[in-house]
Amino acid sequence: MKIANRMENLSPSVTMAITALGRELKAQGKDIISFSAGEPDFDTPEIIKQAAIKAITDGHTKYTAVEGITQTKQAIINKLKKDHNLEYNLDHIVISNGAKHSLFNLFQVLIEKGDEVIIPAPYWVTYPEQVKFSDGVPVFINTDDTTEFKITPEQLKEAITPKTKILLLNTPSNPTGSVYTREELTAIGEVLKGTDIIVLSDEMYEKIMYDGKKFTATAEVSHDMYLRTVTINGLSKAVAMTGWRFGYLATPRTDLVKAMIKLQGQVTSNVNSITQYAAIPALEGDADETIELMRVQFEKRKNIAVDSFNAIEGLSCFNPDGAFYLFVNIQEVSSDSMKFCADLLEEKGVALVPGLAFGTEGYVRFSFATDLESIQEGIRRIKEFVESK
Repeated sequence: MKIANRMENLSPSVTMAITALGRELKAQGKDIISFSAGEPDFDTPEIIKQAAIKAITDGHTKYTAVEGITQTKQAIINKLKKDHNLEYNLDHIVISNGAKHSLFNLFQVLIEKGDEVIIPAPYWVTYPEQVKFSDGVPVFINTDDTTEFKITPEQLKEAITPKTKILLLNTPSNPTGSVYTREELTAIGEVLKGTDIIVLSDEMYEKIMYDGKKFTATAEVSHDMYLRTVTINGLSKAVAMTGWRFGYLATPRTDLVKAMIKLQGQVTSNVNSITQYAAIPALEGDADETIELMRVQFEKRKNIAVDSFNAIEGLSCFNPDGAFYLFVNIQEVSSDSMKFCADLLEEKGVALVPGLAFGTEGYVRFSFATDLESIQEGIRRIKEFVESK
């Protein structure tokens, strides 16, 4: 049997592979501390779990509309209006099996062979793989910590060609935690005026912001950006619902919505009904107090981790405004992030993700979505490792 050629261009997820390796080594009895997974260590808020239980006891266990039940879609609409003053209706929303699924749907219905998708680097590992799988061409704009890993309008102008179909923005960013300000998004919007370029805005970490900073949604900065932006979001990160698999997409482009519903109807049909009912209190703000408690703990961990890394000679760390990652500069210690991570795991039992996986060599990603004791012990081991070089 011959595997289809399309699979040859699809690389496995490095973050998932390293997470799995760390678990395997831990199961073998080895002392492993993993900072590779982008998964909160907190439990799903109780009010959400109770909503799921009620959905089961009420018999909400059947097929739903492919794009989601009306109540949950309306909760998304209300959330976007309340948080960002954005106007959507039921025909503008598609609920999918996680934001990754929403991304896949969008790329599949938009990209034709040779279409270019501009992706700022560092990037989440899935973006270029899904673009390539859809016969598109990823076009990377390289950034570094001197610009807080954000692209400039000038860089965007240079990257645009007649083949450009999509600009992909991730704010707050995985893996860097950088966040685009309203002014920066407005400037990007000015570059795009007069083009047909779609902006895909991945805003999964919008609720995880630090130091009093306010999140700005890409679609809210101007009417032009509203019309061209496809917002992708979900509940995995801020609401600690990774295993529930709930993502959603919002766009005023009903042609896109209809195409994605058609595709999803032939691939997965609807998101499981229990998750959809459980998502309603999360979207309506009933879990906001618990979400804020989690965010406060993330901020405490972030501050300690940033200070600890910056105290290690040879390492430096940009202080992020959002998400729960640090993108640590290791260039004074190593020019090979894969080897750095492999040696660190073998010698000290600490799992990090190499920057090369995110398209940027000379860095490693450290997830602080874990307990403070593990963070402090892990960084102590990293310090010992670096000082031994």
